Amino acid sequence: MSATHDPLRHRFVIATPHGDAELVYRPRADGTLDLQHTFVPVEARGGTLASELVEAAVAHARAGDLRLIATCPYVRRWRERHPEAADRFVAP
Repeated sequence: MSATHDPLRHRFVIATPHGDAELVYRPRADGTLDLQHTFVPVEARGGTLASELVEAAVAHARAGDLRLIATCPYVRRWRERHPEAADRFVAP
């Protein structure tokens, strides 16, 4: 399973047999994406889905020269564990 970008619904998503895992964002007028909420269905938790969603958002930001804001608590923790992605994140 790999994450896909759903720009119409402002999310990165991975379809699982138990429902969608998603990272929801809010685009801001300055081109920054505010990563607001990560959700993984209960039956699909314990793996790497949430991390894969954040990685997809970072890859999207790199490709589009965009900046990210880590509003979501999971994304904030992920960012601390992945200093290699620090160049994509800005303070809220």
